Amino acid sequence: MPCVRAGSGRRPRRSYSGGVRAGYRVPWVVWSVALAVYLVAVFHRTSLAVAGLLATDRFGISASQLAAFTVLQLLVYAAMQIPVGLLVDRFGSRSVMLVGTVVMALSQAVFAVAETYWLALAARTFVGIGDAMTFICVLRIVNRWFDGRRVPFLTQLTGTLGQLGAVGAAVPMTWALRELGWTTSYLAAAGLGLALAVATLVVVHDSPEGPHQRGPAMSLRAIRSSLAASWAHPGTRLGFWVHFTTPFSATALSLLWGYPFLVRGEGRSSQTASLLLSLMILAVVVAGPLLGWAVGRHPWHRSSMVLGIVVSIVAVWTVVLVWPSDAPLWLLVVLVLVTGIGGPASMIGFDVGRTANPAERLASASGIINVAGFLAALLAVLAIGLVLDWRTPPGAAYPAEAFRWAMSVQYVVWGVGLVQIVRYRVRARRVFDRRALEAGVVPQG
Repeated sequence: MPCVRAGSGRRPRRSYSGGVRAGYRVPWVVWSVALAVYLVAVFHRTSLAVAGLLATDRFGISASQLAAFTVLQLLVYAAMQIPVGLLVDRFGSRSVMLVGTVVMALSQAVFAVAETYWLALAARTFVGIGDAMTFICVLRIVNRWFDGRRVPFLTQLTGTLGQLGAVGAAVPMTWALRELGWTTSYLAAAGLGLALAVATLVVVHDSPEGPHQRGPAMSLRAIRSSLAASWAHPGTRLGFWVHFTTPFSATALSLLWGYPFLVRGEGRSSQTASLLLSLMILAVVVAGPLLGWAVGRHPWHRSSMVLGIVVSIVAVWTVVLVWPSDAPLWLLVVLVLVTGIGGPASMIGFDVGRTANPAERLASASGIINVAGFLAALLAVLAIGLVLDWRTPPGAAYPAEAFRWAMSVQYVVWGVGLVQIVRYRVRARRVFDRRALEAGVVPQG
């Protein structure tokens, strides 16, 4: 270790194996570039949201064909989580994130020039594949570069700031499509991705020890063994069910059903509905860092925080759905704010998985956990649509009563999730308590 003069007040610097001198600023620089990659991934993911009408005209497609872009992209994202986790454990965050960034950029370029529906659908599918190769990488970088006390806060901050990519897709992309046109706008988005690929190549390192941190080569048998070991730990299962239960309601609202529910189900104007949905971003921005701080200060009470948040979401939804007429505006504001907190709360699942698994299984365990939220959201989105069709007369607009029935399917998802959280919370605490006692730490709660 380099010598530091007594009383100088300067922090010692450590070095990479590659010769780069790393002071205390370097972890933040590495994290900032990785965060930018994730932010742009969210931008790519949501860039079609403001181009739906243009896409309908450009490709001559129906509303269901337009919805296929989003559904297929999310399905691919969810399906890729476990394979990506295994790739990160084997090849490191830097390599996997670099490949994902390039795949997204090239896919957006193809989407920019595509003139047929099927080529555009294939391009969006590959956007989902590249998108899936970013978030787990950033989580692994946070765990490698920062001490355990900062990891919960930075995990929350990563998820919170990453969602600003959706804001970037809404405002600048709307302007670009109007002023520059389809092809130029999406080619510019692709160029931004390639620029970040270069930044990743230059700046991002897997750990302070060097740019590449490779895991052992794994046979199919070893992969099955690693995944089985991750899944067998009750902490991984607790993280899975936390991520399953907390964010799906907010995702279902922001992805598809929030606007129709507020306009048709609650009789609000389009402007009011848009403003209410925007408030969910405010809830994410405020709640994320606060939850990260709370988890860092009280790690033994993570599942208690989750249970309190889920029960609050269920309670507010119940009041809205049993209200005898259209819910008042103040209650809808409370609904979107409380529901929005479910997004940051889902990040607690990753922190539980982090403390439950050794470093060599961290990314694959995160992949298992990350599947849960998207699985729950897709189930909820599809179930709401099916119930709406069931309760709506043929050829009629969705009535308010149909939305009360449809939104009630969320209770099934919440019920399953809460039972499983309580179940694995007990099992995980036994393991964590035993570890703490062996380490000479007295568990609290």
